[in-house]
This record gives sequence, structure tokens and C-alpha cells, in this order.
Amino acid sequence: MLPLLPLLVLLLSFLAGSSQTVVSGKVKDNRGRPIQGASITIKDTYDGATTDSLGAYHFKTTEKGEQIILTTSIGYKIQEQKLTISGAAMQLDIVLKQEPNELTAVTITAGSFEASDTKRATVLNPIDIVTTASANADVTGAIRTLPGAQQVGESEGLFVRGGTAQETKVFIDGTLVNNFFFSSVPDIAQRGRFSPFIFKGTVFSAGGYSALYGQALSSALILESVDLPEQSSASVGISTVGLNAGFQQLSKKKNASWGVNYSYVNLIAYFAAVKQRPDNFKIPAFHNGEVNFRIKTSKTGMLKFYGYFNFNKLGLRRPDIDSIDLKNAFRLTNFNIYGNLSWKEKLTNKWHLYMGASYSTNTDKIGNELQDQYNAPVMLSVEPYDTKSFQLKTNGDLAQIKTVLERRLYGLSAIRFGGEYMYFTDKNIFLNEYATNDISTADDHFKAAFAEADLYVTNDLAAKLGGRFEHSSLLEKSNLVPRVSLAYKVGNKAQASLAYGIFYQKPEKDYFLRGYAYNDLLYTKATHYIANYQKISKDYTLRIEAFYKKYHDLIKTYGNNNNGMIDSIGNGGFGDAKGIELFWRDRKTFKEVDYWISYSYLDTKRDYLNYPYAIQPNFAANHTANLVVKKFVAKWKTQFNGSYTFATGRPYYNIRYNNSSGKYQIADQGKTIAYNNLSISVNYLPTIGNTKARKFVVWVFSVNNVLGSDQVFGYNYSYNGLRKDPILPTARRFFFLGCFLSFGVDRSDDVINSNL
Repeated sequence: MLPLLPLLVLLLSFLAGSSQTVVSGKVKDNRGRPIQGASITIKDTYDGATTDSLGAYHFKTTEKGEQIILTTSIGYKIQEQKLTISGAAMQLDIVLKQEPNELTAVTITAGSFEASDTKRATVLNPIDIVTTASANADVTGAIRTLPGAQQVGESEGLFVRGGTAQETKVFIDGTLVNNFFFSSVPDIAQRGRFSPFIFKGTVFSAGGYSALYGQALSSALILESVDLPEQSSASVGISTVGLNAGFQQLSKKKNASWGVNYSYVNLIAYFAAVKQRPDNFKIPAFHNGEVNFRIKTSKTGMLKFYGYFNFNKLGLRRPDIDSIDLKNAFRLTNFNIYGNLSWKEKLTNKWHLYMGASYSTNTDKIGNELQDQYNAPVMLSVEPYDTKSFQLKTNGDLAQIKTVLERRLYGLSAIRFGGEYMYFTDKNIFLNEYATNDISTADDHFKAAFAEADLYVTNDLAAKLGGRFEHSSLLEKSNLVPRVSLAYKVGNKAQASLAYGIFYQKPEKDYFLRGYAYNDLLYTKATHYIANYQKISKDYTLRIEAFYKKYHDLIKTYGNNNNGMIDSIGNGGFGDAKGIELFWRDRKTFKEVDYWISYSYLDTKRDYLNYPYAIQPNFAANHTANLVVKKFVAKWKTQFNGSYTFATGRPYYNIRYNNSSGKYQIADQGKTIAYNNLSISVNYLPTIGNTKARKFVVWVFSVNNVLGSDQVFGYNYSYNGLRKDPILPTARRFFFLGCFLSFGVDRSDDVINSNL
């Protein structure tokens, strides 16, 4: 038998081969394009093959009868189909449908710049913000280097695409922040209250933002706070303007943390070294405190609390524009508290819950006093001096709660719906020697319901459809608004997006605190149309966007003198804004250099407030450009940063009431000089101590407006209109030097990694 064994093996192999069936074909997508690397198998067997570069496959099988062919490929839906195998060679062509996934799917980008630790389209993260030379570690300072934002130096806030600062709202963890900026000071822009390091995600929407947010006519800045820290840490800092210290404690199980921070700012030493244009008789001083805790409620759930308080005082004196020997002394005392509690939880594989609640209270005590050359009070009962000495106390509270439920559909598709309730209460107490003292209040119960769906048809096509219903008890009116966005992939890592939406906003609280019949007021309204093209890779970001915005029912004021008094208000205003914007960021072309360029063209006119007709508003420049450059030298552990901003001149007007015609008219107008600002900063990051007890230190030195360029933000006019004074920065340059130590967390790695 032994000599016959090879023959027997050969015979069995022949019989086995003759019973095999050859299955072959091609695998394509729904556009007819071949899919390489797709896996085709007979279910519950080892028989199968993988497609080649042309999408072709073939394999042999000994299975018979009805079988299930299983086809899989990354980015496509799993497909099962029945096949009856009879022994004869079989041809089976397969078509796979795309399964949207986070790595390959398009994202809705029209109107929005997004940056977070979970998004691919990163534009600005916290390190980007604090290392932008012109920003001075202010969130909105860095946002102003993005297209769409205007360079306004005499008032706080974000002025976006022809909108006022009040038309841009800021949200933290889904809820509205009522006083994001420090309280207003005449002709001086105030910075934001919050540190960029408390946020992990930033969405700057210059228009067409999500239906989950409302009451912002032009723009929304949406911020998400950080989760658990990686480890416990402590920090201290000292600078030319103040001191700070903080501590973060992570639990042993790494499922909870708590922390506190405190900072004190006093500008007495800085003002002594750098001469200021105003006479600061009360040097600005700020006390800031923060407290937080974060708890993992489950493997997927997180409960977070962030609390903040601020107390500050200041006083400054300027020459009175209506006289040659009098002065105006302005005083401000501010107290602000803000708290935010949020909870996220994955209820099931398909259901997610978000709940947020916040409360804020803000009190401003404002005083203005007419003084003589010896800084003694002066009381005059004639216009315009009779209104220049006054006391004003304002209180504003906001309590809110918001709930969002999300239901995952197929792939990345999902639907979100929910509601929010906000209770606003505002009170003004005005005291003046020669005018009627006034106490006015305004309360509003504001309710909203919203729904929004992300629909991914394929990896190449997605839509976001949403709407909001809102009701204000103060206005006694409701609105219903649609929001639509589309995105379509047009090439490798490139896509085009469209967005349309209607946006409503209540008139500002000041109009409800002047005793008018505000139930006759309407919501102000804007309709947004946006189209953009965006291409993003690891090293490059290119973005081009065009927009058109139509304003309806803007506030108009009607008066009878030139002293700022108005008789009535209404919704007779209108306007529009259109433009094109460019953003380019490059991290690769130059070694260890990260830079971005932004450009905005804006054409806008509006007829609102006391404007006699539709004109370009005084906060809008036609052309704005920014260049931001960052160079990290690893050998020196030093980063060099520079930024340059240019904006064409903004219009200014002297609008006066004509008693004979009963209308307002422009008595004087012009344009300011072009805005130029070159800023630099240097960050040095040495390491101190041995391996077991290392301290990480960051030295920061920065200068704004290095070249000392002249900057004029507009003009103030006297009561009779014969004199005008330029609105200038408080100083030609701003200098900053600080040293910040961290125990336990090496911030230098963050800086290095974000710039290599």
C-alpha cells in the first residue's frame, strides 16, 4: 500500500478540486467606483477573498446550496445577500453604500470656525489663544484675528459682519453668559472675564449657527469647559499687572476633581511706568476667584460645576468736551457672580442626555461728576452740564436651565431636541440733581423649544435641519425660525457648504428701562445666507466664505434735542451686510513655524437708532486683514510670536436733530485713519528642579503696537457740534511681563506639541 499512497493523495485532491465552485465579481460603490480592500466571505466559513485595486475578487468554495455572502469595507455599510451555489462558476457583482464615519464624513462648516479636542477641524485651541501676540490671553482677542470680526478699540465685545457687539452672544456649556466682558467704561474696550484654559472647545460662528442657540442676531461664540485634569497640580504667577495662584486636586480613582483659583490685578505700578492718557484717580483693581468640581457619574457621564466671582473698582478723569476748564470724573464699582452646572450622560447606545443650569448676577455702581481744574465738584443747571453729574446703579440677574436629548439614528446621523427657560430681571436706579430721579425694572420669562437633525446621506453629503420656537413674556410675542445647512465633499479633504437661517433677538435691556411702552416693540430680525469652501489637512487649512445678511425691524430712536434724550423708540430700522472672507493656516511650509492669514471684505449699511437713512455704521471697516506668526525654537525652549492687523478707516458721524424739520441729519462726517497694529510676544519655558520635584515655569513678554502707530477709533462731538475730539487708546503701547510656575503639569509640552 505504501507505493500507492502518493497516487491516493493525488486522486483525493483531484476529487476535492473538481467539487469546488469559483465565485468572482467586482465590488463598487453607489457611484460605480471600484472599492479596493473590501472583504467578501461566505458567512460562517473561511471561504472568501479581498478585492484588488480594480475592485475585482475571486475565490473557490466547496459549499453548496443557499449561502449568505458577507461584504465589508471601512466606510461602507455591511452588506449581506443570499446566493445559491450549484457547482458552476458564478459571477456576483456587489454595490456597497457608504457608512458615514468621523474620519471620512463631511462636516457642516458654513459660518463656523470650530476647535476642540474632539474635532478634526481645529482652528484655535487654548494654547493658540494665549500665544497670539495681540490677544493678551483674552479669548475674544484671539477670535478677532479670524475673518468676520472687526477691530473696534473703543468698546468691548465682538463686532461681526456688520453687527453690533450686542448682536454677538457667548455661551458656556450650552447656556448664555449674561456679562461675558468686564463692565463698560466710556471709550475703552474691556476684555473678557474668563481664562482660555478653562475651555477645551471653541466654536466661533460668524453666522448660520445651530438651532440649539438663539437670541443672537449676528454671531455666537460657543465655549465648552474642560473635563477632569490628567493629574493634580498647583500654579502661581506674578506679572507687571498682578498676582495669581491656583490648585487642582484629582482623586485617587481619577473619577473626580476639584479646584480653586484666585487672581489680583492692580495697575498702579504699571500706570506709574507707562503714562496713560486719562487721569486715573482711582487705579483699576480687580479681585477674581474661581471654584470648580468635576465628577464622573458613570463610564460615559460627567457632572461639572464652574463658579466665578469678580469685584473691581476704577475711576478716571478726562477734560469736558463742552468747556475749556471743566472735567468729567467717571467712577465704576462692579460685582459679578457666575455659576454653571452641567451634566452629560449616555443613557443607552442611542440616547444621550445633556442638562445645564446657570445663574449670574451683576451690579454696577456708576457715577459721573463735573469738576473744575482743582477736581472739586461743579453744579450747573444749564444745558448740557445739568445732565453730566449723576449716580446710576444697575442690577442684572439671569437664571436659566436647558435640556437636550439626542437620539442616534444610523451612522453619524442623529436628532437632537429640547428646551430652555431663562428668567431675566433688570433694575436701574438713576439719580440726578436737576432731573427727575428714576427707578425702572424689567423682567422677562423667556422660553424656547428646539429640534435639529444631522442627516448623513453618504460620506460626501450631509445636512443639518433645525428650527426654534421662542416666546418672551416681556414682548408678549413669539417667533418660529428655520435653520438649514448642507455640506458636500468636492475633493480630497475638501468640501463646500451652504447655510440659511432666520435669527431673532430681543431689543437690548436699556430700551425696557426708560419707561416706554415696550409691549409695542418687536424682535429684531436677521436672515443669513452663507456659502463656503474649505479644505483641511493635518498641516493646512484653507477657507473661503461669502455671506449675505438682511436686517429687519431694527430699533429706531426718535428725539427732540441733541443731548441724548429720546422721545420714543420703534422697530422701523433695516439694513444689510454682505462680503467675502479668506482664512489660510500653514504649519508645514516653514520649519517649526505656524502662521495664519485672514482677510475680510465687508459692505454694510443700516438705518437704525438716530441714523437719518441707511449708512455704513461707525463700527464697520470695509477691509480687515490679520497675519499671525509663531516660531518655536526647541533648542532654546522659546517661542517667538508676532501678529499684524490692518483695517481701513471706519466712518464717523455727527448726527444732530433739526428742530425745524423734526428730523435727524448728518452735520459732519468722515473716515478715521487706517488701523495698524504690530504686536510681538516671547515665551520662554525652562524646567526647574530634579526629576521627582520638577517645577515648570513660563516667562512671557509682550508688546502691543510695537511701532507706536497712530490709532483713532472715532470722534466725540460737543453739544453745539463745533468741537470734536478723537477717541484714542489709553496709551500708545501696552507692555506685559509675567512669570508663571506650574507644579505637576508641564505646560511647555502643550506649547511645543501645538507648534511642531
